[in-house]
Amino acid sequence: MEGLLLAVTAVVVTYNSGAVIRACIDALHRHAPEATIVVVDNASSDDTVAVVRSCSNIWSNVQCIANPSNLGFAAAVNQGVNQGVNQGVATSTTADFILILNPDVQLSTSLDALVDACHIHGIAAGQLTDSSGDPQVGFGIRRLPTATALAFELLGLNRLWKSNPVNRHYRYLDRDLQQPGPVEQPAGAFLMVRRAVWNRLHGMDESFYPVWFEDVDFCRRAFDMGYRIEYVPSVTALHQGGHSVGVLPPGSRALYWCDSLLRYGAKHFQSGPYRGVCVAVLLGSVAKGLAGIVRERNLELFIVSMRIAKGGARRMLSAQTRQAAGRGD
Repeated sequence: MEGLLLAVTAVVVTYNSGAVIRACIDALHRHAPEATIVVVDNASSDDTVAVVRSCSNIWSNVQCIANPSNLGFAAAVNQGVNQGVNQGVATSTTADFILILNPDVQLSTSLDALVDACHIHGIAAGQLTDSSGDPQVGFGIRRLPTATALAFELLGLNRLWKSNPVNRHYRYLDRDLQQPGPVEQPAGAFLMVRRAVWNRLHGMDESFYPVWFEDVDFCRRAFDMGYRIEYVPSVTALHQGGHSVGVLPPGSRALYWCDSLLRYGAKHFQSGPYRGVCVAVLLGSVAKGLAGIVRERNLELFIVSMRIAKGGARRMLSAQTRQAAGRGD
């Protein structure tokens, strides 16, 4: 596979990432110096763009796209990939690779083994580690979520009882994270895709806005089309975690997460399991809202929770209506 690293395009989407983006670019330049780095900024209000442009003044392989508004993660990734094509970064359909990387991720090793696996299988992911060098258990790789797994998430059961069978299966708690092999859903924070596969899947679904579940949806569509996603733990990267979403207000984070979760469920689950997820959204949100009032005297949390509950109820009724129409009721 000698020479294929020349065809890697790393796409990094930033949002108020000034504190971390330089370290991300430095690590990429150190471990993958031949790769082209395309940073797509979603209208940051900090110095992110200035930091990236200072890097582009030093290294010619660093490009910056500064969006005037926040397009969302999926749209920005697609934009970055298209920028790589327009710049003629790579033309070969067999030796052309897209690396999606979060701005708070710092590559720790060469990408060679990841490129090799991606060349064979079409999609590959490395191992995300914490500051101690330990794998990020439960985050770096997961199985594709079932309706039951998402209901357990929404009701807080996976947080309160982490060792339950549903959570163990969903988060690969039953797997040795040092062993390579196929996985169902690696995190989009560190994911490599062969361009031919990316084109066949038409990139990321931009309806997942502004963030969450677009990477899960991408892996689900790849899985449904018969692609194998290979996990390569020998290729590692340090992941700070939660950087970009951490700058969002807590209420907005909850709204965006639940909306994207329900969008994923509507797209990939049958009517019955999807309605069950909607019920879990409704019950979980009501419980959180009441807890916010009783324990924290937090009216804002209550209001946000009721908005989420209302959305869950509306989607549940919509799913019931569609099912009834399908039966001719």
